[in-house]
Amino acid sequence: MKDKLIIFDTTLRDGEQSPGASMTRDEKVRIAKTLELMHVDVIEAGFPIASPGDFEAVQAVASAVKDSTVCGLARTSDADIDRAAEALKPANSGRIHTFIATSPIHMQQKLRMSPEQVLEQAVRAVKRARNYTDDVEFSPEDAGRSEIDFLCQIIESVIDAGANTINIPDTVGYNVPTQFAETIRNLKERVPNADKAVFSVHCHNDLGLAVANSLAAVMAGARQVECTINGLGERAGNASLEEVVMAVRTRQDIFPCDTTLDTTHIMNNSRLVANITGFPVQPNKAIVGANAFAHESGIHQDGVIKSRETYEIMRAEDVGWQTNRLVMGKHSGRNAFRTRLKELGYEFASEEELNECFRRFKDLADKKHEIFDEDLQSLVSDGLLEAEQEEFKFISMKIALETGEVPSAEIALSVKGVEKTGVAEGDGPVDAVFSAIESLVESGCKIQLYSVNAITDGSDAQGEVTVRLSKDGRVVNGTGSDTDVIAASAKAYVNAVNRVMSPVQRAHPQI
Repeated sequence: MKDKLIIFDTTLRDGEQSPGASMTRDEKVRIAKTLELMHVDVIEAGFPIASPGDFEAVQAVASAVKDSTVCGLARTSDADIDRAAEALKPANSGRIHTFIATSPIHMQQKLRMSPEQVLEQAVRAVKRARNYTDDVEFSPEDAGRSEIDFLCQIIESVIDAGANTINIPDTVGYNVPTQFAETIRNLKERVPNADKAVFSVHCHNDLGLAVANSLAAVMAGARQVECTINGLGERAGNASLEEVVMAVRTRQDIFPCDTTLDTTHIMNNSRLVANITGFPVQPNKAIVGANAFAHESGIHQDGVIKSRETYEIMRAEDVGWQTNRLVMGKHSGRNAFRTRLKELGYEFASEEELNECFRRFKDLADKKHEIFDEDLQSLVSDGLLEAEQEEFKFISMKIALETGEVPSAEIALSVKGVEKTGVAEGDGPVDAVFSAIESLVESGCKIQLYSVNAITDGSDAQGEVTVRLSKDGRVVNGTGSDTDVIAASAKAYVNAVNRVMSPVQRAHPQI
């Protein structure tokens, strides 16, 4: 029988460290429940001591998830360990993941600690964590640039102290596959008690090698991979869950292990994370990109028509491409609407919330002949975002656009419950809309990104707009969708302004 490869998803923790990708507690719970539906083994829900919001989010995920293990991150301080343990109390299965840097540059320049002090701190943290749970993971941060002798020493010590998972992070994405595989192989051979722990890897994508390094490590004996949906994460991101899982599943002829994930939920998870974070998936992204199973070359089309296997090494259905494209329309009923959204990972807290979202669905159905899952996800997310927005809310707009004339926009917003109107001109209709909104909100933000994507095919497709704003070092993404792209742009800007002016801020460590 083949070994099991444990999938440790850190979308809610490391994925959230992407600038602008912060998630609310309810958004984290929604994503966690879809990960559980996919049978992800371990869900790292956050860093409890980072902020009260992060603590509450980890606690909420621990309460909502019943089958997957819920993990909280902690540095090696007593306060971090205790806070993580408190947040994980409601979990059926909880794990404390503690870490400390072990590379010379990190120990000298960041920690200002000697190797002996680092080792002592690591052992003490693991022992303290074991007072709360039998499931303790330890990570030597920046292991990819650490000295192998010291890695062996600290890993042996923390296993003796009670760590049963040892994670080897390539924190800065510095390693290459052959080198990283050799590191894993050496550690498993040289650490005397290596057989008492599962070896894990956590690879960053700075050189575009996160998935390759993770898979090389698996071939060298790692049996847990830490990854994220869509490869979301710090800087260039993390190893992509969908790519790791499908590589192992597709190449069972060479991998000595397999996951137990239900891969048919991959697309739902990908769309949900993209929608919540405002980070759209590039069309040529492996597995979940819009072109992943598309064929334009005549030679390729001819081959696929004759035999799918000529140009496709996976079935689109196996990752959720076909089974999740249920078409709904204006004749669909409330029960079908509720049922489909539950399958997509959304549950309504009350009948009032269901009724409001169903009303929005009917309004969209009057504008659009066919409504796909992507439309439903965008529609409901927009509704939930609006419910969260207390200070500013988009009401309506008027656009004056004529060839040879300067575009102008008149925007009506609800500002703390009071309707106000702003008027402005711009280089184009979107610029005019943003200027009109800014005349009312006076946020002082700078626009870092403006992106438009069609949610589905056809001229009646909804446009999904992402706006990234920055202010005083804080970066947020706002999203909005509408069959009118200019209206979607206005909603996205208002959404971003509400987020950037929210008092809730998060701070995370990085591994």
